[in-house]
Amino acid sequence: MSYTVRYEPEALEDLANIPTQIQARIVKKVDWLVENFDNINPLGLTGDLAKFYKLRMGDYRAIYELSDTGDEIIIVRLGHRRDIYDR
Repeated sequence: MSYTVRYEPEALEDLANIPTQIQARIVKKVDWLVENFDNINPLGLTGDLAKFYKLRMGDYRAIYELSDTGDEIIIVRLGHRRDIYDR
């Protein structure tokens, strides 16, 4: 299946506040996710975030969900692991 990625406005704001070299690593990992989504087992979250998944990138995380049609990966938030789940 072919997937596309969409960044929510909040995720783009988060990305702008992350150091430039880490931004590049995050974008590269998200691109990898889109290309390899059929071959991975997404890491689901629990509790209030149960409908979301996480993507690890060192100390940073991307919180994402799948569109209703299942062909779009929506990046909801980006941030350091110590505070990404508190937002």
